[in-house]
Amino acid sequence: MGKSGDVTFSSRSGRSVARVLALCLFFLSFLGSAHASQVLVLEFKGVLNPPMAHYLVSGLEKAASSGAAGVLILIDTPGGLDPSMREVVKAIMNSPVPVITFVYPSGSRAASAGLFVLEAGHIAAMAPGTNTGAAHPVSMGGKMGETMKEKVANDALAFVKSIARERGRNPGWLEEAVLASSSVTAREALKLGVIDVMASSPSQLLEEVDGRKVKVAGREVVLKLKGSIMKRVEPTMKERVLYFLSMPNVAYILAVLGFYGLLFELSNPGLIFPGIVGVIFLILSFYSFHTLPLNYAGVFLIIFGVGLMVLDIKVPSHGLLTLGGVLSFFLGSVMLVDAPVHYLKLSLKVILPVAVFTALFIGLIVAAGLRAQLKKPVSGAEGLVGEEGETKTRVNSQGGQVFVHGEIWRAVSSAPLLPGTKVRVVGVKGLILEVEPLEEESRGS
Repeated sequence: MGKSGDVTFSSRSGRSVARVLALCLFFLSFLGSAHASQVLVLEFKGVLNPPMAHYLVSGLEKAASSGAAGVLILIDTPGGLDPSMREVVKAIMNSPVPVITFVYPSGSRAASAGLFVLEAGHIAAMAPGTNTGAAHPVSMGGKMGETMKEKVANDALAFVKSIARERGRNPGWLEEAVLASSSVTAREALKLGVIDVMASSPSQLLEEVDGRKVKVAGREVVLKLKGSIMKRVEPTMKERVLYFLSMPNVAYILAVLGFYGLLFELSNPGLIFPGIVGVIFLILSFYSFHTLPLNYAGVFLIIFGVGLMVLDIKVPSHGLLTLGGVLSFFLGSVMLVDAPVHYLKLSLKVILPVAVFTALFIGLIVAAGLRAQLKKPVSGAEGLVGEEGETKTRVNSQGGQVFVHGEIWRAVSSAPLLPGTKVRVVGVKGLILEVEPLEEESRGS
């Protein structure tokens, strides 16, 4: 009996120990996953402008404050504004957290300003089927002389070379990218020493760079990113809205809607709401336009065109003022943004419908005004001309009474009329009507 009890006790204690060990292992694995290294993922897709720069810089700051193991920036951009590019590059170069720049997925590009951001990463990578380059600086509004063009190009060249040397990459080809707008594929970039790695996916990229040594904030760091949890950082609502508003086509539509609102308010003083909405839309459009190279001739042509169309409402011109206004509005819209790159220009697919809609809108207002001017008066004494009635007394050149439009009026007639004669009003002098007998009455008499 004693031995049986000992065996039972031992088996029970063994199962208890196993349960405790299982719980400990589960707890330890939970702690391990909770403290696993984390890589923040930022998406740099689209034009590099102030809202995009704010998103990227704030993402880098978040990575530094949260103790992330690294930052992965996914790039697909046609380029952007020089001040915004320098702001992002500066933040990457001074980041206390390793930054990996990755042109991804296949079909993406890091053109123009995107090349500078790509080279700024501690690790620069590209996916197969991507390209980079075409980084020659362009003038944003106005024309530069040859000397100024050379200065701007040399400044950009010195900037990208300093980045490449800091990251230990080959600056030779970068000179071609800046001065001759040269572009290369991912394989060519890897062969030329412009990037460090070529990978097909973010997870593969983290495995490829695991164990590599990079210089971060003046100290050497060994990357331990294999198996890291990738956490995507979404832009805030403010950043989304501002990025949307910064698009040239959106700014143009907002400006036109602002003009519509002010036009309603000027045409119908006292409505208030259209005027308030119009001013708000105009202010929102100014936010985008302040970052774009505006052609002031285009601005004045648009204002002149709107003025002509508004004037046609007040001054009858049989549509000539509206026609001239639409032409001026269209030409001003085409000339409005003087940008050398397509992604900062207004699209004809937007300009044409807006111009046509504006023409139709103003045309309807002008047509309504013309109809109102040509329409026969329906109130007052003038509205009685053409009305038919009946004499109540004898009516002659000396006077008499007629019943017209539900009222009794004093009336005169060049021909004597008997009571009960059907008459038509042919004129009004003060409060006296001039009448004539209806044709059938004349024939009957």
